Amino acid sequence: MRNLLGIDIGGTKCAVLLGRLTGDDNIEVVEKLGFITADHPSPGKMLPRLKSGIDEILRNQQLISGDISSVGISCGGPLDSKKGVVMSPPNLPGWDDVHIVKFFEDSFSIPAVLQNDANACALAEWKFGAGRGTQNMVFLTFGTGLGAGIIIDGKLYTGTNDNAGEVGHIRLENFGPVGYGKTGSFEGFCSGGGIAQLARVKAMELLQMGRKVRFCPGIDDLQSITARKVAEAANEGDSLAVEIFEICGTYMGKGLSIIIDILNPECIVIGSIFVRAGHLLIPSLERSLQIEALPLARKVCRIVPAELDEQIGDIASLSVAANKAE
Repeated sequence: MRNLLGIDIGGTKCAVLLGRLTGDDNIEVVEKLGFITADHPSPGKMLPRLKSGIDEILRNQQLISGDISSVGISCGGPLDSKKGVVMSPPNLPGWDDVHIVKFFEDSFSIPAVLQNDANACALAEWKFGAGRGTQNMVFLTFGTGLGAGIIIDGKLYTGTNDNAGEVGHIRLENFGPVGYGKTGSFEGFCSGGGIAQLARVKAMELLQMGRKVRFCPGIDDLQSITARKVAEAANEGDSLAVEIFEICGTYMGKGLSIIIDILNPECIVIGSIFVRAGHLLIPSLERSLQIEALPLARKVCRIVPAELDEQIGDIASLSVAANKAE
């Protein structure tokens, strides 16, 4: 068994974890300590807090630094994974040019590595989830936004400067919901924020004509619409909500077709919203794939929900450590 440390840094929450690789190629979380990011917002405050959390876990488990194989750090981008530097993520104000790998390597004398959160989740699903056993796999976040992590020939592919996998920026239409700073983008149509945008436009059309909308009582409630509310209405058979998810599924099929045609993966693993609401998306997604994707490439590609689901944030940083330890 090998001991690993994981550090998960997010705009809302941060965590440090001790994990253990078992003999059957599984990973278990031994102990986790979480922190609210807003309580220690600057790197000057959060990094020492994360270090003290690691110290606490090591004491609790009666371990020393030499018992740990590697440290994996998962953080939102942009970042430089080769240099181990966090570079001004939009959800982490003040985190500018933070040499985070050096900080933890100097603190514990353990090899450390940094990856953006989409790549970290891709490693998690590839090593321990729905993509286990594949050589060519793509993971899509499909949550608040849409990003991807790419595995090619059994290795994580990050690109020349860590920008590989930014599929949410692909424009699918000249007009449509805004995502990733671009109208009609893949993220615009296929994300929690994009679904909410679609729903607001559709709801406004009906409300202005004096008709009722199940998930939005009135014009003043438009901004309170969320993807979750729309999904709940769709599950109850509301025709407008079903239509919104059909639109999302259609454009997801178009976006996935581009990925399939370019990368020819064995498997595309989709997280978050797809795990909970895939049944609302799959019919229109499949129709779109039949039209858009190359048949031979489509035939060998499985499209599946993420397996790790709520655990993925914990497993992701540990998977970065496991990938470093190999």
